[in-house]
Amino acid sequence: MKPLHLNLSLLLIGISTALLGFSLLLLGPHKQITVATDFYFISDVLPANVFNLIAAFAFISSAVLAFLSIKQHNFRSVLGYLLIAISIVPLGSLLSDSMWIASMGGFPVIGSGQGVIKYFALSSIGILLIKRTFSPQVTAWISILPVLLVLLWIGGMKFTLLEAQGIEGLVKSSPFMGWLYNFFSIQTTSNIIGVYDLIAVVVLILAMFYPKLTVPAILMSGMVFVVTQTFLISFSGSLSSETLLSITGHFLIKDLWFLVCLFFYYSAVKLPPKA
Repeated sequence: MKPLHLNLSLLLIGISTALLGFSLLLLGPHKQITVATDFYFISDVLPANVFNLIAAFAFISSAVLAFLSIKQHNFRSVLGYLLIAISIVPLGSLLSDSMWIASMGGFPVIGSGQGVIKYFALSSIGILLIKRTFSPQVTAWISILPVLLVLLWIGGMKFTLLEAQGIEGLVKSSPFMGWLYNFFSIQTTSNIIGVYDLIAVVVLILAMFYPKLTVPAILMSGMVFVVTQTFLISFSGSLSSETLLSITGHFLIKDLWFLVCLFFYYSAVKLPPKA
């Protein structure tokens, strides 16, 4: 991976985890952490604010290590292990019934777990930071699987009325997407977004076998996550003067991890291996 791409990846990890960590400190105990501690039957072991502090400290530590890793290469494997540890806890809670929409049949109709499945990206990043000797093909698959997963899963949810209504406020606020509601209904607009996500999945998979599609595939899928970051500015409920990020902001900022995955993917399939 070229130093520029790796440094930019580390910068994005540092920014996202710093914002998440400090926001958790300011938000205090909240439902997302309680769901995880309830799943692991440890909610009564420590007060909720202590679990919140642990989570905040883990994210802030990741940010510090990410920034240090830009110059100090020996911190990268430590960062990798910490990112995997951070991701395992929420990912395990996907086995909880609370992550799925029971009224729509439960799994795989995902509800609050939409933010949790984004931790698969953090796991992949951690693995690739620890072991830099995978073959290009293996590196490409490790980096791209979380991207395929989130586009396929959340993209598929766009065809449900519940998800169409859930994204309405975000989409309406966007100067890039809000115009769709001038021509299409709430559900049709959501369907269009879902179709785009699913086409991006197909193009990404094809790019693994037809390298000429790599750049179009990355641009198409990357646009999903770049536009998501614009919601942090356009949607009034994303940022807070008191807590930096709202819960919605937490959901949005995690998409930076998928951009990092795309950097690793591009480096694996398009750039010559580095010693």
